[in-house]
Amino acid sequence: MIGIPLGLLWANAGEWLTHKYLLHGMGMKKGAPFSWHFHDHHQAARRQGGADPGYHRSLLGWHPQTKEVIGLAAAAALHLPLLPVAPFFTAAVWWSIWNYHRVHKRSHVDPEWARRHLPWHYDHHMGPDQHQNWCVTKPWFDLVMGTRVPYTGTARETADLARRGARAADPAAVAA
Repeated sequence: MIGIPLGLLWANAGEWLTHKYLLHGMGMKKGAPFSWHFHDHHQAARRQGGADPGYHRSLLGWHPQTKEVIGLAAAAALHLPLLPVAPFFTAAVWWSIWNYHRVHKRSHVDPEWARRHLPWHYDHHMGPDQHQNWCVTKPWFDLVMGTRVPYTGTARETADLARRGARAADPAAVAA
């Protein structure tokens, strides 16, 4: 049974490592294998207050959400050999992968839900530094690694929201 908490911790570390080093580290350069994450998903979410309309699309196309699901399926498959020797660990990792997809999708379909229930992930997309707050489901490894930087509910967020509201109300005034 120790495999359950170990699997949950392992999966959260995997979120952090994958997000920081693959999706942002290797994916920052346009045309790189993981560039879809930052250059498509982040841009969509940033422009639309955390929403990413791509999550309303079918997974049958070749777009960021399909690529995310393929990556998650690959991560689940990599853990398959552990099933006979560590069934609780493997089950916890698989549950975590399913949960990751569920909450990540919901956070970009309903950004207000994300702001309330996953502020660390909302902060990742909407905060001033999109290269912090790497975890999605729980902020555990961000806290351990010192990369949890709060934005939601801060004075900075209040000022940014006011500025965005003014821009939306009168784009010409902001441009002047």
